[in-house]
Amino acid sequence: MTSPAHAAKIIDGKAFAEALRGRIGAHVTRLGRQHGLVPGLAVVLVGEDPASQVYVRSKGRQAEACGIRSIDHRLAADTTEADLLALVEQLNQDPAIHGILVQLPLPPQIDPARVINAIAPDKDVDGFHVINAGRLATGQRTGPEAATVPCTPLGALMLLRDRLGDLIGRDALVLGRSNIVGRPMAQLLIQESCTVTVAHSKTQDLAAKCRAADILVAAVGRPELVRGDWIKPGATVIDVGINRISAPTPEKPDGTRLVGDVAFAEAIEIAGAITPVPGGIGPMTIACLLANSLTAACRQNGLAPPQL
Repeated sequence: MTSPAHAAKIIDGKAFAEALRGRIGAHVTRLGRQHGLVPGLAVVLVGEDPASQVYVRSKGRQAEACGIRSIDHRLAADTTEADLLALVEQLNQDPAIHGILVQLPLPPQIDPARVINAIAPDKDVDGFHVINAGRLATGQRTGPEAATVPCTPLGALMLLRDRLGDLIGRDALVLGRSNIVGRPMAQLLIQESCTVTVAHSKTQDLAAKCRAADILVAAVGRPELVRGDWIKPGATVIDVGINRISAPTPEKPDGTRLVGDVAFAEAIEIAGAITPVPGGIGPMTIACLLANSLTAACRQNGLAPPQL
């Protein structure tokens, strides 16, 4: 059972995401009332990956609850790359669609980079297009040419700002260098005037580098890699990892449970604040997708995006 002291340390991403969705819904209602505009989000799922199906259903439910029109396109696992690219181009040309998301992973016959970069950059609500990556890397965060920021790092930044306020001058370590989380997270922290280190599987003396960080973002997909004694006392820890591990019990010999990249029970004794898994970054990712969809609809119609 979580003690009161521990509860104070937990960064509740689920509650923050719920409040963020409430603000998004209010802006969507105002957009419809004042401009007759309903944001449209197209989600494309190729194949029958069970985890992707659950995720897509959740995205659809939450979008509709915020007043965003969500349209699913479900394609067979043997869909060709050419057919998928043709659908993406059709969605690019549809003025009622403001955001396009192609759910990853894709079947092996389809090159994900080609598909991602076929999405119109202003409709790329995942923020994965090379143009959005370039805009983010060069600090373009405002104006009509602003970067669309990938959802998970954007959610992590929101939680950090909410917990810490000003991030200027803090030492931050990002553990992971993927284009989806690690690299954009580092760019965001640089733009917040943090001193940023990017660590990875080849980093020497990783534990010592983690211990020097005021902010630690773990995004490597290795269950409980970061131990409690790797964490600087009082540091803020954002655990992006979602890993399913074996957890047999007498009642369920094949039981499993979800854990992050950080050994939570150890880390919470040392950290100043930490996101749990589940209930931390996961809910923020979908909420930020909806925020990006609202922003995209505004920009495509010459309207100033709301400050969420």
